[in-house]
Amino acid sequence: MKISGFTMVRDAIRYDYPAEESIRSLLPLVDEMIVNVGHCSDGTLEMVKSIGDPKITILERDWGLNEGSKGSVHATETNAALALCTGDWCFYIQADEVVHEDDLELVRSCCQRNLDDSRVEGLLFDYLHFYATYSTYQTARNWYKHEVRVIRNGIGMQAYRGAQGFRREGLYKPHVVKSGARIFHYGWVREPAKMLAKQKAFDAIYHSPEWVEERYKNAKNIFDYGDMKGLAHFTGTHPAVMQKRIAETKWQPSFEGWFKHKHNTWHIRLLSKLENALFSDRIGGYRNYIRIKEKKHK
Repeated sequence: MKISGFTMVRDAIRYDYPAEESIRSLLPLVDEMIVNVGHCSDGTLEMVKSIGDPKITILERDWGLNEGSKGSVHATETNAALALCTGDWCFYIQADEVVHEDDLELVRSCCQRNLDDSRVEGLLFDYLHFYATYSTYQTARNWYKHEVRVIRNGIGMQAYRGAQGFRREGLYKPHVVKSGARIFHYGWVREPAKMLAKQKAFDAIYHSPEWVEERYKNAKNIFDYGDMKGLAHFTGTHPAVMQKRIAETKWQPSFEGWFKHKHNTWHIRLLSKLENALFSDRIGGYRNYIRIKEKKHK
């Protein structure tokens, strides 16, 4: 059995993505790691090269952010990396996601058990969405609890829409089993000025300049993390590759009150509290996959 890893990254230094930690977290598991690096001038390419692992293949590309197709750029560039994968399974990880070393064997074992079961087209992961700090994470119902990060190769899987998930031939939701592993998502933990810059750049991919200007007109050059209501306190351990970054954190989140976050509205907080107490999954939430039961193995 062969497992490929793949990712895409651009402007990781400028916007403070934990991209190096993300790539390093997968290397002990995968047999090859395809990294699509978009053309940029902040040192991202040099950072990826400095990892120095022979498993890594770098794909340098112009992401065409000024060509009118910006809304599909993440799916396009994800698929460009996927096309170079040669494994039986392909593990997709975004540049702000990290896998815990304690979970790698869970993933490998799940891949091995389901290698010959063609019904299984992907593996589902549990998500921890860290927010504002490395010790708090989101529990609001408008943050997804699960997503597909391992897909079977050679069956026509492609990144879907913004590359949050995948579909077969661009149409069919993958049939997946739970891996039992976690994805540590750090996309919303940054120094407030860099968080604002990153979010504005991200929104500019999907919206007009006028929309972005209106949304952030009261931003005061810092990101407003909100009032922190509804966040859970993390009591576990972070992945080992994140320890240095976490230890060097010197900033504090900003709560300016200039922006009303959806997860802080009273009805979302109420629904989230009830849902989290009573159910293991989101009720009526968006699912870009179909869960099936894993075959029993003797």
